[in-house]
Amino acid sequence: MERLTRSPAVAGRFYPEDSKSLRLSIQELCSAKSVTKKKVLAVVSPHAGYVYSGGVAGETIGQIDVPETVVLLGPNHTGKGLAVGLSTATWEMPMGPVPVNQDFAQDLLNETNYIKEDELAHRYEHSLEVQLPFLQIQQPNLSIIPISIAHISYQALEEIGLALAAVIKRSGKEVLILASSDMTHYEPRAAAEKKDHYVLKKLADMNPSILYRSVTGHSISMCGIMPVTVALIAALELGATKTELVRYTDSGEITGDTDQVVGYAGVLIF
Repeated sequence: MERLTRSPAVAGRFYPEDSKSLRLSIQELCSAKSVTKKKVLAVVSPHAGYVYSGGVAGETIGQIDVPETVVLLGPNHTGKGLAVGLSTATWEMPMGPVPVNQDFAQDLLNETNYIKEDELAHRYEHSLEVQLPFLQIQQPNLSIIPISIAHISYQALEEIGLALAAVIKRSGKEVLILASSDMTHYEPRAAAEKKDHYVLKKLADMNPSILYRSVTGHSISMCGIMPVTVALIAALELGATKTELVRYTDSGEITGDTDQVVGYAGVLIF
């Protein structure tokens, strides 16, 4: 049976659609200061257009020893599809197709009823797509497990995170979890910085339930709190003990407008 493919939704808008231009752009953005690549369990990376957040994403992912299998967790901005949707289609990208790890995906679908196979949640969604070129540059044999997560309960997030950790353990493979998230949206820089550093401190404390409640309870507009919570739960189950903030900035650094910024952070979870 011929497998489905997913066409790029934001190529030419969020990032270059020409393969050569994209490769050069990614190589420039990923030029990490550290020569030695780090092995991490999970990473938080922003997902705006590359002109805004590409520097943070590139600096963050550029430090990682990216394995062949990456679980991608992202928010559902479009409101389309299921609450927790896993894509099994091959993702067509300017630098070449990226296949889904079908065995891992099926194992995960069998592990928890919260995750369902669903392509609609991913069709127009940008939060995972924009991460792929950074990963492709680091890992030519990349395969992914892309999961879109809407606003759901902490209990559901916990089950998903524990299921993810269980499947990773069973696979016997090195697997990276990437949670895609921007931080505070469209607030003055001072307010956004205060809220975002509050959230980053909660992430560094490595208590996922407090992190979740801190964002949802204080109406902080961090779009990827659901994916980040799942990533932290899974990483802790896999033995994570610390986080490292690679870089924090906001859109005002590029636009010059500090009255309405979006915050961006890159965080490694070891």
